[in-house]
Amino acid sequence: MTAEAKGGRPVIALAMGDPAGISPELTAHLLALGDVREAAHIIAVGDRRILNQGAKAAGIALDLEESSLETLDKADTSRHVFVDLAHLDPADVINGEATLAGGAFATRNFRIALELAHAGKASAVCFTPFNKQAMRYAYPGYDDEIRFVADVLSFSGKVREFNVLEKIWNARVTSHIPLSQVASSLTVDGILSELELTRNCLKDAGYNEPKIAVAGLNPHAGDGGSFGMEEIEIIEPAVEQAKALGFNVEGPFPADTVFVRALKEGFNAVLTMYHDQGQIAMKLLGFDKGVTMMGGLPFPLCTPAHGTAYDIAGKGIADVGASREAILLAARMAKKKAALSAAA
Repeated sequence: MTAEAKGGRPVIALAMGDPAGISPELTAHLLALGDVREAAHIIAVGDRRILNQGAKAAGIALDLEESSLETLDKADTSRHVFVDLAHLDPADVINGEATLAGGAFATRNFRIALELAHAGKASAVCFTPFNKQAMRYAYPGYDDEIRFVADVLSFSGKVREFNVLEKIWNARVTSHIPLSQVASSLTVDGILSELELTRNCLKDAGYNEPKIAVAGLNPHAGDGGSFGMEEIEIIEPAVEQAKALGFNVEGPFPADTVFVRALKEGFNAVLTMYHDQGQIAMKLLGFDKGVTMMGGLPFPLCTPAHGTAYDIAGKGIADVGASREAILLAARMAKKKAALSAAA
C-alpha cells in the first residue's frame, strides 16, 4: 500500500484517542461519513471491541476492511481499513475516568499512526481526542502531542500548533509556558520565524499568498509605548522585516479587536503572542468545528480542538463536526503536498 489509495485519495492514519471519552464514538462516525470516504482513505488504529462500543453508542453500522500491521500492504483500499491491536479489554474502561490503561491504549495507537506516516504508508495523521493526564500515566515524559511526536520520530525541527476554523487560522509565538514568561520570550527573530511557518502551512493548505494579521501583546497594542514597549521594540520590527521579505502581513493590532478586523478584512490568519490570546477567540468563534493542526512536520497532523468530553462519554450525543473538519483539512493538505512533490 502506498500513501495514495484508489481514486487518488490520500491515506490518513487515524489513531483512536482516549477510550473513556467520546473518541470511540467520534472514530465510528468518521469511518461512516460519506464525504470523508470521498476525500480520504483511512487506516484506523485501535481495538475493534472499543470501536464497536463507540459505534453502538453512536447508532452506526460499520463496514471496514480488517487488517494487521503485517498485512497492511495487501489490504483493499476500496473500504477504510481497521488495524485491530486487540490491546484493551472494554471491561477495563471506566467512562469519564483517566487511567493508565486508557493512556497506554491511546499512546500505542498514536505511535503506530505516526510510524505509518513516517514509513510512507500514510500521507497524514489524525487522532480523536486524548486525555493528557491519562497519556502521562502511560508516558511520563508526555508534555503534549508535539513532544510525543518528536520523541517517536526523533524529529528535531520546529513544530507549532495552529488552530483552524473554516474562515481563519490562529498561530501563536509562545504556547505552553507561564503567562509571566511571555514578554521575555518574545524576540524579533522568533516572531519572524513563526510568521514564516504560518505562511508556509497556509500555502500547504491551498492559500496562494496568505494574508496574516499580527496581534500586539499589551492593552491597545501598547498605545504608543504607554502600556509597554514590546510592540515598538519587537513586534513591529518583526512585521516590517516580514514585509521586506514579501509577506502579506499587517500589525501589530490590539488583541481585543484583531479577530474582528481579521474577519472583516479577509485575513487568513492571526498570529497571537500567547496561548489564550487566540484560543479564547477561536473557541468562541467555533468550538464544535475548530481543528488543531501541527505545522512543521513532514506530513500534516490534525485533531479536533476540543477535548475528550468525559461528561457525555457513551451517550451517543458527541458532535463529530470538529473531527470531520480535521480529517478533511489533513486530506486537503496531503493532496496539495503530493501535487507539489509530483511537480518538482
